Amino acid sequence: MLGTVLIIILILILVGAFPAWPYSRAWGYGPTSVVALILVILIILMLLGRI
Repeated sequence: MLGTVLIIILILILVGAFPAWPYSRAWGYGPTSVVALILVILIILMLLGRI
């Protein structure tokens, strides 16, 4: 249950970190890449049964 909640929260953060707004275009894809990496690690840990 905790893993599912974490994945949903990280997906929402990933969408929020996407540089689509004018003030965040200068950030590039850095914030999105970091959140996506955390999401992938979390999914791998869930599949391995560590969470």
